[in-house]
Amino acid sequence: MLTTCPERLAFSYLRPGSVDEALAMWAGQARPAFLAGGTDVLPRARREGGIGALIDLKRIPELDRIEQGGDGGLAIGAACTVHRVAVHPLVRERYPVLSACLSQLGSFPIRNRATLAGNICNASPCADGAPALLALEAVLELRAAGGAQRTLSIGDFFRGPGETALRPGELLCRILLPAGSAGARGSYQRLARRRAVDISSVAVLVARLAAGERRHRICLSSVAPTPLRAVEAERVLDAEEPDSVERAAELAMAACAPIDDLRGSAAYRRRMVGALLGRAVDELRSSRQTGVPV
Repeated sequence: MLTTCPERLAFSYLRPGSVDEALAMWAGQARPAFLAGGTDVLPRARREGGIGALIDLKRIPELDRIEQGGDGGLAIGAACTVHRVAVHPLVRERYPVLSACLSQLGSFPIRNRATLAGNICNASPCADGAPALLALEAVLELRAAGGAQRTLSIGDFFRGPGETALRPGELLCRILLPAGSAGARGSYQRLARRRAVDISSVAVLVARLAAGERRHRICLSSVAPTPLRAVEAERVLDAEEPDSVERAAELAMAACAPIDDLRGSAAYRRRMVGALLGRAVDELRSSRQTGVPV
């Protein structure tokens, strides 16, 4: 079926019924693209000169599920919308830090269309879904034609702005949240030019796991080519010494690599990393979970 689009934006629209069918369609098309929510892939197609075929994943049952795994973790299908993930009872109860971050992604209409999988596959340095997944140490389930399958940690997924570890023809099918991260709580602090419906200029998530020696997670976005964890700062915060917050803020500022652009200077972003980290720690210690989704 050929859509009616202006000039170079005309493309074939394909609707597979299974993951295997979707992967086979990819292999048989020129310049194909997978469609989950469409909030990123269609604007990108306009910028980059169009696509040859759009393969719609929304009607594939196995990608449209949020379910508990046998190990006690949680599996989120690639076609699940941001809003559906944010308000899902199991996510809100067991992984509230993910709900907190996703509730600040875009607007309500965008959250009802965009998917969490698409948010990270777009590989934007300011992706609001990335800090929570980094903090929870999520694992990604990837599949390719011919039955090939592999898993990859979220920390190894991002390679640069718009670049991921996905191989050509490979599909992110599920996001796996480990059981060991359940119960983590956090504070997500972000700054943007507008108070709502805008991508962040700086964002800091401080999360605390329910158990374990390494309990703190400090995740940053909009301040480096990829979302990142400030691991050295986490170790300092774990020590819980009188000056831990100040030292962790300094290490987090040193870990980032911001740029100058219309949303702020590199110097401003770096200083705000320290300020937002302090706010997040204060909020976390007062036991207030921020960003309750609506």
